[in-house]
Amino acid sequence: MTTYHKIFSLKDSYFLKEYETIKHHKNKIRYLREETVASAFKAGDVQIIVHFEESGRVIEIDDFSDREVIKKYLGPKFLTF
Repeated sequence: MTTYHKIFSLKDSYFLKEYETIKHHKNKIRYLREETVASAFKAGDVQIIVHFEESGRVIEIDDFSDREVIKKYLGPKFLTF
């Protein structure tokens, strides 16, 4: 299962993906466009972890989550139909 992270900060929100490397190197973090994550989410087998920087709250969303939760935190682009 592929894991993406959506970060909500005070000014904006953005998507990240962490790539694991060999043990003596740091993991690489890449910023992604919303369209890229939406197309992968619609294809399935994707988990998105939503982080709120102000409150420290974390929500996990996958393709089996409630449609209202997906629409609220990710937007209508992530709905399959």
